[in-house]
Amino acid sequence: MQLIRHGQSHFNKHFSVTRQDPGIIDPALTGEGRRQISQAAEELACRRLLWKTILASPYWRALETAEILARRLGLAIEVEPLVRERAFFACDIGSPRSELEQRFPEVAFGALSEVWWPHPDESEGSLMERCNRFRLAWARRQDWNGVLVVTHWGFIRGLTGRSVENGSLTAFDPTLA
Repeated sequence: MQLIRHGQSHFNKHFSVTRQDPGIIDPALTGEGRRQISQAAEELACRRLLWKTILASPYWRALETAEILARRLGLAIEVEPLVRERAFFACDIGSPRSELEQRFPEVAFGALSEVWWPHPDESEGSLMERCNRFRLAWARRQDWNGVLVVTHWGFIRGLTGRSVENGSLTAFDPTLA
């Protein structure tokens, strides 16, 4: 399993300079973010692994990231709400399912609710519980190798203990505690 942090979003661009929440709800990728993910897609395409599918967070920036990867790797995208960001900033308020379906018609949204994002200020404990549910669910499966997971800084940190940059790739074995 490969975890991929979404490319730079308009929120990330502002926050990295000011360290203040710019109030951007469900931001899109910047040109730099699209470049980061195009580079990651080329790296993934060069690896000698058979990529099977992309699981993506339902946030706009993650779906744009998944779309770039899917186009380059010829994969389908499935939304997985468990891998969403920890709700803390304005950027962690999502877009309604109906809007996402219009913009990303090739994505399988499954049972995603119309309003799926949590109330801001999700606790660290809640994030860790969600990370553990994801890990345990995939540890029981035999098909986790070759899965790309497009997710966020907080989720990757909660799952692996690592803080990663936008567009970073992180290998993850869900069978290891």
